[in-house]
Amino acid sequence: MPHNSENTVPVQSMARRPWGITLLWLTPGLFLLGIVAYGVLTRPPATPEEPAPRVGQPVADFTLPDLQGNMVQLSALRGTVVFINLWATWCPPCVEEMPTMQRLYDRLHARGLEILAISIDALGAQMVGPFMRQYRLTFPALLDPTSSIERLYRTRGVPESFVVDKQGRLVEKVVGPRDWSHPQVIAMFERLLAAPAASPPGSVPLSP
Repeated sequence: MPHNSENTVPVQSMARRPWGITLLWLTPGLFLLGIVAYGVLTRPPATPEEPAPRVGQPVADFTLPDLQGNMVQLSALRGTVVFINLWATWCPPCVEEMPTMQRLYDRLHARGLEILAISIDALGAQMVGPFMRQYRLTFPALLDPTSSIERLYRTRGVPESFVVDKQGRLVEKVVGPRDWSHPQVIAMFERLLAAPAASPPGSVPLSP
């Protein structure tokens, strides 16, 4: 009886086919796993994070550019009451509170209040410049497209604000928008401005 080779070849082929398909699917996964493992094993050790700002304690220093490219350093403003605001043009609550910040600035800047509005917009001046002109905002806007200030101050979103006294110590942290032109808020800033630079005024709660 003649030998029927057709009965043996498909069996061998079928025996090899599942392993071939399996390897075809596993290879990319193994490759990606190798990349991840390499990244974990070769990445530099993490640097210690700055502690979150605490009321009554000095806040971490930073240097960021303004819209004109000038570098602004927080510690250079020692002796001044500083209002730090983290924001973004795409954040509706940030847009909501900006006019009240401008009214606060108009009222108290001549008496020594400084506002540093730090934008975390990824496109930097390309977005922030037109925004400031559109809303007629004249207080300084700083650019932080890499969100370094979020890591430095351990923030969770925008807007978040930090009130810093003349000694560079945190007086109050506010999460979310606030009416910064409210009479009680104005009065709080006036007390900070009236305090001697050599003696800390202490924490004054922001209300309402």
